[in-house]
Amino acid sequence: MTEIRNYTLNFGPQHPAAHGVLRMVLELDGETIVRADPHIGLLHRATEKLAEAKPFQHSIPYMDRLDYVSMMCNEHGYVLAMEKLMGIQVPIRAQYIRVMFDEVTRIMNHLMWLGAHGLDIGAMTMFIYCFREREPLMDCYEAVSGARMHAAYYRPGGVYRDLPDEMPKYEASRWHSQKEVDQLNEDREGSLLDFLERFIDRFPKCVDDYETLLTDNRIWKQRTVDIGIVTPERAQALGFTGPMLRGSGIAWDLRKKQPYEVYDQLDFDIPIGTNGDCYDRYLVRVEEMRQSAKIIKQCITWLKANPGPVIADDHKVTPPPRATIKDDMESLIHHFKIFTEGYSVPEGDAYAAIEHPKGEFGVYLVSDGANKPYRLKIRAPGFAHLSAMNEMVSGHMLADVVAVIGTQDIVFGEIDR
Repeated sequence: MTEIRNYTLNFGPQHPAAHGVLRMVLELDGETIVRADPHIGLLHRATEKLAEAKPFQHSIPYMDRLDYVSMMCNEHGYVLAMEKLMGIQVPIRAQYIRVMFDEVTRIMNHLMWLGAHGLDIGAMTMFIYCFREREPLMDCYEAVSGARMHAAYYRPGGVYRDLPDEMPKYEASRWHSQKEVDQLNEDREGSLLDFLERFIDRFPKCVDDYETLLTDNRIWKQRTVDIGIVTPERAQALGFTGPMLRGSGIAWDLRKKQPYEVYDQLDFDIPIGTNGDCYDRYLVRVEEMRQSAKIIKQCITWLKANPGPVIADDHKVTPPPRATIKDDMESLIHHFKIFTEGYSVPEGDAYAAIEHPKGEFGVYLVSDGANKPYRLKIRAPGFAHLSAMNEMVSGHMLADVVAVIGTQDIVFGEIDR
């Protein structure tokens, strides 16, 4: 009689749905998953260890590279921890700018997630649609920081600089005639806030298009309904946060439960699911995009009406204005000292957490009074989610592994760190 036994399969890291560097060892009984063992560490870059060897503010650009689709949100957690240690008060305008860019980042993250998740499950159009909408948001990143992705825009005490009064414009070239360029530049007349407002006004219609394609789509529902169900009790026990927890029906959001910056002054809702399956988590994230657009709209209205400083006036921590560096020797020396030696942070420890697009992103910072962190520990939301992979896919088919990886919204920069 033929012996029937389970066989083991390597899923990734070459598999396109493994999101870069996930190696998962799957034990299969026919096409049913018996056990899933995620192997991580293929993108480990020692961010936490490297931070111990450089002045505090030199690690801000490293934060961008953790979850490399939610750049400014990573920076936010880190600078909040520094501000807690140093007792810095952030100007109200800088707080609104931070909140606005956190929500821009949330939309960018969810667009990337929806495009990739759709592509993994077979909805090719979604990928193209989502990247079309990400482009103007990356232009906003570039307008304030000079970089489309790794912005390093948040600083202890506020943000690097105020919002620009004009957007960069396209120029006629061999590839684009003047008529085409004028059409492209229509939205770019005016300031960054005007540009972003025009985008936010048309964005809900784009989200409607995504829902038309997916929400009642028979194939989409077959691939996501009742797949990867997590009960509310298990979601809490496994350390889920963000849409993974809210998809299971628990209304936990740090922006409401532990408000930071100006979230307590803004009007928005927290979407939650009922079944805790892939489909519910999809619905939660799509609704979050609408809520983020609502928050951004409120921030734009406030920022247009309230000019003011965007970084604290504490020149032990913040550099002198660039204008004074040009003609004042003391300012030049001051600037040089801040960016080479940095500043000593009072002895102690602090934990700061934000509602990152993927969940609770926390930074635990220990200072021994020097100009470098004694210890930095990052609480990455994706790490807890990935650890539940075995529980979520056991008993499902091989094809459902792709749907579960997609629903977890995994990015390995933050998991491997």
